[in-house]
Amino acid sequence: MNISATIFLLYVVFLCTVVVAGSAPSTRKHAEAKITVQSSDATTYDQTAGPVLMEIHLNETFTGDIDGESPVRALQVRRDDQSAILVSMQRFHGRLGGRQGSFVLQGHETVEKGKIRATWVVVAGSGTDDLTGLRGEGGFEGDFGKGSVGTLDYWFE
Repeated sequence: MNISATIFLLYVVFLCTVVVAGSAPSTRKHAEAKITVQSSDATTYDQTAGPVLMEIHLNETFTGDIDGESPVRALQVRRDDQSAILVSMQRFHGRLGGRQGSFVLQGHETVEKGKIRATWVVVAGSGTDDLTGLRGEGGFEGDFGKGSVGTLDYWFE
């Protein structure tokens, strides 16, 4: 499968997950956290034509209602004007609302003029330990690669 097909497939899965998440029960909780990028590395893997395709590795820490750390892997399409679109996966390890465990966030990000806007969904079935059954959606906005304040509206199934 080529990288364009992979990015398209990840995006379709993201959209399907958002539609399912929209039907969540009304017992949602809201969490906020400061997200700090501890390290980042970007590698170009295709610049043969048009936009550049890159893989980005980040390590982030979360402090607040969401407290822990998360390695992130993202695929990015970066245009000549430095705007970009990304799809990402990250496994968070730590505490959410006083519960310990881990879960996977699937993200869709856009970058324009150095600013990033992201939406997340918790991947169904990815919660462990006290976070088993976790579902949710949220995101963040901020300066690309610099960190921001993230939110997560969540519930348990």
